Amino acid sequence: MKFKTVFVCQQCGFESLKWAGKCPDCGAWNTLQEEVKAQENKKAPSRTRSFTDFSSEVVKLSESKASKEDRIPTHLAEFDRLLGGGLVKGQLTLLAGAPGIGKSTLMLQVAAELAKDKKVLYISGEESVGQISGRAQRLGIKGENIFLHCETDIQKIVESVENVNPDVLILDSIQTVYHPEFNSSAGTVAQVRECTSELVRLCKPKGMITFVLGHVTKDGELAGPKILEHMVDCVLYFDTEKDNVLRLLRPHKNRFGSTGEIGLFKMTSHGLVGLENASEYFAQTSRERAIKGRAYCLALEGSRPLLTEIQALVSPTRYPFPRRVATGVDLNRCLMLFAALEKHIGLALDNKDIFVSLAGGVKLKDPALDLAVCAAVISSCKDIAIPHDSVFMAEVGILGQVAKVPLLDRRLDEAQRLGFTRAFTAPVSKEEKTKIKQMNLAELLDLNDLSLRLK
Repeated sequence: MKFKTVFVCQQCGFESLKWAGKCPDCGAWNTLQEEVKAQENKKAPSRTRSFTDFSSEVVKLSESKASKEDRIPTHLAEFDRLLGGGLVKGQLTLLAGAPGIGKSTLMLQVAAELAKDKKVLYISGEESVGQISGRAQRLGIKGENIFLHCETDIQKIVESVENVNPDVLILDSIQTVYHPEFNSSAGTVAQVRECTSELVRLCKPKGMITFVLGHVTKDGELAGPKILEHMVDCVLYFDTEKDNVLRLLRPHKNRFGSTGEIGLFKMTSHGLVGLENASEYFAQTSRERAIKGRAYCLALEGSRPLLTEIQALVSPTRYPFPRRVATGVDLNRCLMLFAALEKHIGLALDNKDIFVSLAGGVKLKDPALDLAVCAAVISSCKDIAIPHDSVFMAEVGILGQVAKVPLLDRRLDEAQRLGFTRAFTAPVSKEEKTKIKQMNLAELLDLNDLSLRLK
């Protein structure tokens, strides 16, 4: 067998005979790494047979039968919400996140719940059996139906799966597994691609639920080739730094559910605990009194309304270029709102620093936050305290007009449940007004109406 040296981009998988600082395909810098690749015989069949096991006869769509997807709950409410109600047989899920953020902890908790009526095989390429057992003891997991195996060879992993024949397979992590037929090191594009292909061919015909843990780069992206995300059914990302107590889990891909949901977990000594009342967690400061520069909003993540607290600080600057800082919200969106406030209500912000923050460490992109940001900036600039029982929910355009946001009735129901008595929104229909009983609506047409209402 002959071998050749190639340079493979670790970002997109592009192969080049010469090294280059910038990948010609994806444009990433310093991603080409040298690998030794075997030259395959043209007469011999290809070794990579990613999806040949799924071949079928040609049939008409009208004559085909739809397969019923029975959901298998994990009994972790936040996790089931992300998955669309539970797991599906043969589902391959990729869980990615920064080191130490809680990926292994979450998988062990999921394994404990599924092991109540299913056989679980937990394979680790990073930890020993003793380390996994120590974590299980801290979490109070007995694991009578959980089998542990420490291995990095994909062929031996396949043999273990054939011997144990589990219902659920957990692999921690895909970057540590290697295929012995390839000479490149573990974690490279070729190894990740081929090992994942083996798992797909293994779990799909058996209907085995498979979880694969993955590493992320320093930029927060999934390490390895982009094709890895295409090969799996569901991709989940931990969207919070490990130093924060709160853990946000977001689906970036889900063939069996929505990608607009969000899972909220809190790291404790007993593992990850789902937040049942997330609205009270994000509203960290006391709501019993009015505070200058603070405005509340009901933002929507998927089908879940979350009470968010917008904090703004507007102060005179001593520098020729005022600072604009946004935490948790889109900075470009905030810059547009600041310009609209200066243009349409004459708010003098050209000589002031503006700091906008979303309390709780969460990052949201709901357009309903626009009105709350504007209200908080006006409140801080004019030293006007916003009443603690007021909530702001509307989108603001560059012309200063206020627009309605989707699912307003669901947001208002949550606001009433939390004790708010007044809501600043865009004009609503008569049917929506009849549904609101205990809340006073302040309907706004533009930013001028907002400025007058806050006086």
